[in-house]
Amino acid sequence: MKDASWDDLQLFFHVATGGGLSAAAARTGISAPTIGRRMLVLERATGRSLFTRSPTGYLLAKDGQELLDRVRLMQDAARAISDWRGEVLTLPIVSTAADSWTSRFIADHLSSVWTPKDSFRMCYKTCDTGVDFTYREAHIAIRHSRPESGNVAIRPSGNVAHAAYQAADYDAANCNWISLGTDTAITPADKWTFEQPDYWITSWTNTPHMLFHLIRGGAGRGVLPCFIGDQERKLVRADPLIDELTYDMWIVAHDDERQRPEVRIVIDRLAALFAGHEDLFAGQRPLA
Repeated sequence: MKDASWDDLQLFFHVATGGGLSAAAARTGISAPTIGRRMLVLERATGRSLFTRSPTGYLLAKDGQELLDRVRLMQDAARAISDWRGEVLTLPIVSTAADSWTSRFIADHLSSVWTPKDSFRMCYKTCDTGVDFTYREAHIAIRHSRPESGNVAIRPSGNVAHAAYQAADYDAANCNWISLGTDTAITPADKWTFEQPDYWITSWTNTPHMLFHLIRGGAGRGVLPCFIGDQERKLVRADPLIDELTYDMWIVAHDDERQRPEVRIVIDRLAALFAGHEDLFAGQRPLA
């Protein structure tokens, strides 16, 4: 039986329930002679005589009836698996958009936002240039400023502070700085380093992710949000907070979408996550 293929068993089902090769051919689009040969292969594989063949059709033998009962059970199991797999594709989706740093923070605290037991799926977008709610680029966005227009609902979520960081073993006498490139810098924090007239920038990169690793690797000092820099034990603050880079963080959702239960759940969880780390975002929790 181990050599019997599921395809042949399905053909067997059509022959057994249709009463012959012609009915099975009409159901499957496979020619009657081909189905006849496949039934012979199946009988050899099972070592059983499954049919009583006659000019009027294929009648099930005793072993054929027993096999049919088992095939029905297999079909029910296969259908249950298919339904189970299909359920995930029917679950609603909630999409979030945030800058690179906030996206990383959410990923590091994912269980506070979503778990596999939730009855919805998540899409996490990293958007350093902002989100257009008109075209539903995301259901929820984490913004650096309060929206002044649009059909949106907003929720304030604390302040985000910045400071210059360096590797814990960095030579304080070294004057090297690291920055995002001028072609990719978007926010005031991105631009701050290269806007300082007397800073010696010896390394630059095009992604926040690489900026973090260059600072941690000892290439020089660089500006990071405190909720990133203060959580990394291999980094220390090089200077006090840069007050002019502090901004208010907002959770923003399209006003129509926020009525969906799953969107409301994610908004509430994000708000709770940020509130629970309010001092970290505000730069009030540096590592000892």
